Amino acid sequence: MSGLPIDAVLFDLDGTLVDSAPDMAVAANRLRARHDLSPLPAGAYRAHVGSGARGMLKVAFGLQPAAEPERFERLKAEFLALYAEQLLVHTTLFDGVPQTLDFLAQRGVPWGIVTNKAAALAQPIVRGLSGLGRAAVLIAGDTTGHTKPHPAPLLAAAEALGVAPGRCAFVGDDIRDVMCGRAAGAVTVAAAWGYLGDGVAVTEWQADVLVDNPAQLPEALKSLRMP
Repeated sequence: MSGLPIDAVLFDLDGTLVDSAPDMAVAANRLRARHDLSPLPAGAYRAHVGSGARGMLKVAFGLQPAAEPERFERLKAEFLALYAEQLLVHTTLFDGVPQTLDFLAQRGVPWGIVTNKAAALAQPIVRGLSGLGRAAVLIAGDTTGHTKPHPAPLLAAAEALGVAPGRCAFVGDDIRDVMCGRAAGAVTVAAAWGYLGDGVAVTEWQADVLVDNPAQLPEALKSLRMP
């Protein structure tokens, strides 16, 4: 017995397990330089990293996909190509994440990753950062044909683990993670150390648990109350 009230843990990637904001900011500023624009402070991008290329282009160019779809797609392709060149230059695990993953391993609790990042970008990060390769499943943004907040990615992860969705905890730093988890019937854990976006405050996401830093996750997981 694991001693935990859940049978598996699923994590978002960016802003939850890994701090990819520095590399994404560099890529966005490299793209600005291509278009004769000066760099923006890295902090300007941070809250938007969870939205991927859409968030980076919103900050870097004030660009909304619906308003300028052709320009957005062109710049998105440029941004993703630049980002792919430096996925692991500055990206690291958040402090406390290795200890949490060790905690799960010691108790025999399987864990996996559910991200909206495309597999071509997510897989090298998972392979390249120590400890993430132990993930029992990786569901990327292009794995199921749906992205979070749709429940399909989480349901696919639970199925791959052989665990009922209602016996999973889903940890994420974006309101879409909580929406996805709730729709799938999982217990939701809001990662308040992450990027969080610039919309609804994390305290209003209606997550089952709010955790301030990764070092607190083991105790939070042990104290989860199941439906």
